[in-house]
Amino acid sequence: MTAKMTPEWIAVDWGTSNLRVWAMGPRAPLAEAQSDAGMGRLSRDDFEPALLALIGPWLGEAAMPVMACGMVGSRQGWFEAPYRAVPCRPLDPGAAVPVAARDPRIALRIVPGLKQTGPADVMRGEETQIAGALALGAADGVICLPGTHSKWCHVSAGEVVSFQTAMTGEVFALLSEHSVLRHGMAGDGFDDAAFDGAVAEALSRPEAFAARLFSLRAEALIGSLAAPVARARLSGLLIGLELAATRPYWLGRVVTLVGATAISGLYVRALAAQGLTARRLPATDCTLAGLTLAMTCEDIP
Repeated sequence: MTAKMTPEWIAVDWGTSNLRVWAMGPRAPLAEAQSDAGMGRLSRDDFEPALLALIGPWLGEAAMPVMACGMVGSRQGWFEAPYRAVPCRPLDPGAAVPVAARDPRIALRIVPGLKQTGPADVMRGEETQIAGALALGAADGVICLPGTHSKWCHVSAGEVVSFQTAMTGEVFALLSEHSVLRHGMAGDGFDDAAFDGAVAEALSRPEAFAARLFSLRAEALIGSLAAPVARARLSGLLIGLELAATRPYWLGRVVTLVGATAISGLYVRALAAQGLTARRLPATDCTLAGLTLAMTCEDIP
């Protein structure tokens, strides 16, 4: 008979769309699981059952420590973990918010997000990845976390000094799946040259963005614009527009990208065209390193 696996604690990354959990051993994860039970699908009473559905086999009789980050701590989440104001270190282990669970087998704490009052901005989950990136050797400078809502964060002496969010990923999804542009975006494939040209165009003429969007539709109608080219140009226009807006963050700075391989690769490509070599760190590695810091109360190097 196989012995039951018992972790030391459980790490949780709870986003808007997905829930990911890891059974943590002394040096590395022992197991992991995920579901589509993101915050956006749940009412407040649904969070605990959704978590137990994944981690139930890992629990014993004693209360298992659980450290969570992300949208689980939002106003619409399981329990609101108030934002901490920048400038500050990305994590303060003592600020993790305990949450009373109905099941006595879990002892849950939630990592607070960060807020910036001027200009107004917030993050949840990315603060944990930033802490993890610093622990994994990211240097002072700028940490960019590309994705649905891309974050550009100025980090100095281990503190998040300021940050700026761009809704690039969400706007790409809206335009490519729900706007008139969707008719020319179906299928797979991606044209690198079309992406490069669109990034350069958006950086040089950001004011023409709306007009360039409709040209994608027009070319598809009268010029047989291929879907891989259209998709790459839309991505390039949006990322180029983001780079134009965040130029004070990346120009002449050391940039570390924290994200999935595919999306990070596009940002590396776009920045390289501006003469910058960005370092990449995997998002999952940074999340787990940050949650481990929050759990063990170690300071960030």
